[in-house]
Amino acid sequence: MIVLASASPRRQELLHNAGILFETRPASIDETPLPGEPAQKYILRLAESKARIVAKPGETVLGADTIVVIDQKILGKPTDQKEAVTMLRLLSGQVHEVMTAVCILCEKKSQTFIETTSVHFRELSEQEMQTYASSGESFDKAGAYGIQTGASKFVERIEGCYFNVVGLPIARVYKLLQSVGPPADFTRKQR
Repeated sequence: MIVLASASPRRQELLHNAGILFETRPASIDETPLPGEPAQKYILRLAESKARIVAKPGETVLGADTIVVIDQKILGKPTDQKEAVTMLRLLSGQVHEVMTAVCILCEKKSQTFIETTSVHFRELSEQEMQTYASSGESFDKAGAYGIQTGASKFVERIEGCYFNVVGLPIARVYKLLQSVGPPADFTRKQR
């Protein structure tokens, strides 16, 4: 069994659907980017910090963080409806990147990677952005949207891993977990 250092319901669902056994122990850290910190260093720092803050001896811990990047600007989770609409305006008719950093921590050794997926948004009307932002879906999602829910109608195509955009590149996570220990240690038996 692994420990997931996240409260994300999407990450929990992805791990569950993949048959990976986990318990949730959310990490509470300051997610403010450091001045001039590049996006990749920022999310790697957060993923590793989350894993380290909840780790106990003998555990395998998964820390992850997902951001949206457009024109070198990091978009995290919006704090209110106005900020959500501002983010959606930036994404409308543009291509952006969704980056997820993953850290697997086991016995004080960490292995990390970043998965990047390009997402192509169609042009959005002001009404579509306002309606989506007022739905409440935006508030716990980087870039103010969830590809697996109402914002699916905004996405023309993606290049890369769909599950990365949801919040966890599950195939790469599984492969990394296999390098840490046998699958029987962290997967449920198939019938």
